[in-house]
Amino acid sequence: MTDIAHILSQERTRNNVSARSRKRVLETISDLLCENNEQLSGRALFDELLARERLGSTGLGGGVAIPHCRIACDEINAAFLKLEEPIDYDAPDGQPVDLLFVLVVPPDEAHAHLEVLANLARIFGEPDNRAQLRRARSATELYETFMGLIASLAA
Repeated sequence: MTDIAHILSQERTRNNVSARSRKRVLETISDLLCENNEQLSGRALFDELLARERLGSTGLGGGVAIPHCRIACDEINAAFLKLEEPIDYDAPDGQPVDLLFVLVVPPDEAHAHLEVLANLARIFGEPDNRAQLRRARSATELYETFMGLIASLAA
């Protein structure tokens, strides 16, 4: 089982991110994931995330989106952002999005990719979990709250 706790770091968790559009938040995500990562190109990653969104919004509903793509890299990369203000994301329920968990997966990790997406859907599918995450006042608190939710999922 792919452990989400091993693919998300506190350094890639951000709180109160300012972004006015889906395109802008994808640029922010690309920059964040490429910091200190020589395997990933910000422009290539942005293009892949945008191409995936063109296939259909990765918005889940309830103010959550899970932008994801497959790109050449050695391991699964992740980031988690809470936006300062929700943005339109073409989610199935029509609600704007303020919680985004991002996955960048090597092409040969299809099983792990689906496993992580399923676990994220379980976490974000619970209104109480989303409310806890939205109450976080710092990136550290957001990360620790998310890790607590991951731990309870595994228990």
